[in-house]
Amino acid sequence: MKQRKLGNSGLEVSAIGLGCMGMSHGYGNKVDDQEMVKLIHQAVERGINFFDTAEMYGPFINEELVGNALAPMRDKIVVATKFGFQFDPATKENQGFNSRPEHIREVCEAMLKRMNTDHIDLLYQHRIDPNVPIEDVAGAVKDLISEGKVRYFGLSEADALNVRKAHAVQPVTALQSAYSLWDRAPEITVLPTLEELGIGFVPYGPLGHGFLTGTIDANTKFAGNDIRNRIPRFSEESRKANGQLINLLTGFAQQKNVTAAQLALAWVLHQKPWMVPIPGTTKLHRLEENIGAVEIELSAAELVEIEGILTSMKGAGERFA
Repeated sequence: MKQRKLGNSGLEVSAIGLGCMGMSHGYGNKVDDQEMVKLIHQAVERGINFFDTAEMYGPFINEELVGNALAPMRDKIVVATKFGFQFDPATKENQGFNSRPEHIREVCEAMLKRMNTDHIDLLYQHRIDPNVPIEDVAGAVKDLISEGKVRYFGLSEADALNVRKAHAVQPVTALQSAYSLWDRAPEITVLPTLEELGIGFVPYGPLGHGFLTGTIDANTKFAGNDIRNRIPRFSEESRKANGQLINLLTGFAQQKNVTAAQLALAWVLHQKPWMVPIPGTTKLHRLEENIGAVEIELSAAELVEIEGILTSMKGAGERFA
């Protein structure tokens, strides 16, 4: 597996990582924990050493799953997780943002226990807390880094101004945000800021929550607790409108003898050398398919052709509810 550095931090990881959210949360699918442990081990065997989780996924159970799965090879892998919310102790219901410094410390201690480890490689703030200055958040993580409990600091879905403010207090190693062939908002102000400051970028949803694989259409039915039911871009109307874009991209992929998913991942990998996408899956054949994207070369002419497709067919529907 090829390796990539996340900006100037010195943190080097596999060219793609594995997003683990869907193993416990989000898509309404019932999966067996032992099968997911096996899949995580298969990912390591195939060269992936970068795994993404969060306290919100479950809540908590995904961190436990990932931590237990990776405990035997802990020194060989990089685990990223995220804080930023308050959960009811009894019901685990999300009660809203909480990035107060004292809460960050409490959360970190709980994460270390859940994941059966003595350190967190990359700790993200999951979302900006409007009630807590980002400088205070960065300062809290800086203290945890100085204590050896955290190694690198990250932000998720932060804008360019907050990235700058946080980076001035504690260097930000990576920003994680939605980014894909049909979700390119970070290109406007965020990516130029990251490049200027030497910060890595970790695109989540590089397969458009499954839509860019070409396996979802207007007739697809999602489980009742699938998060895509709440995303405007996945309404039946939007899926129908986006169908032509997917058909064009799928046709391009077929001409190149790759899958639509591999094309989507290869396109992300060709944008910047400091981008590391984290597609998620619960299936071995999809994992292997995603890994195959690392070896796909896109010529300058092919990238221009893809750009023409994207320009002519704007995606319909907002990406968030």
